[in-house]
Amino acid sequence: MHYDFARLSAADSYKLLTAVVVPRPIAWVATLNADGSVNLAPYSFFNLMGSDPPVVAFAPGDRADGTPKDTARNIAGPDGLGGRAAGGGEFVVNMVSEDLSAAMNLSATDFPPGIDEAGVAGLELVPGTLVGVPRVAASPVSLECREVQTLSIGRNRIVLGEVLGLHIADRLMLDTERHHVDTAALRLIGRIGGRGGYTRTGDTFELGRIGYREWLEGQE
Repeated sequence: MHYDFARLSAADSYKLLTAVVVPRPIAWVATLNADGSVNLAPYSFFNLMGSDPPVVAFAPGDRADGTPKDTARNIAGPDGLGGRAAGGGEFVVNMVSEDLSAAMNLSATDFPPGIDEAGVAGLELVPGTLVGVPRVAASPVSLECREVQTLSIGRNRIVLGEVLGLHIADRLMLDTERHHVDTAALRLIGRIGGRGGYTRTGDTFELGRIGYREWLEGQE
């Protein structure tokens, strides 16, 4: 089968892409509302884009009526949304472990304005270190970020953020001096499919990188 996306609806494109681009990590994004309260929402169009400087990207879509979701509005601030060359809005990406999956899913509910998602989900928030946005205390890893740029491509809004700092539970560090993390112990989950599909990250395997010289020797 071959699908020409120019001939597909956005909904059909979404179904295909979310079924095949898997697994997708989840950015559980905390931002501050205009009144200083905290908004918390998950996004699976998310990933790490580089390390020098460290950059993450995620795509907070619009509501059904075309208005931006609270996360995008909070990061953009009073200067408006989309297409800005320079940003600066702060946010925290909390990674989602399996034991937090129910709370994360609850926070994805389309609550009306003024509802505290963290409070509804029974989550404790603790102050950030380098940003004014708090993080989810139970999250194994939280990334403190500042917006670099928000891109608008069609109906897609893509937030690029520089990672200013990282919080990680002490128990998850194998060697603090060498910055070695017990990745398997994070027990993170990811999205697989477009509706209620999730996957665990515990079933892993390793492949060593093959150098060119080693490859040549293998051809002899």
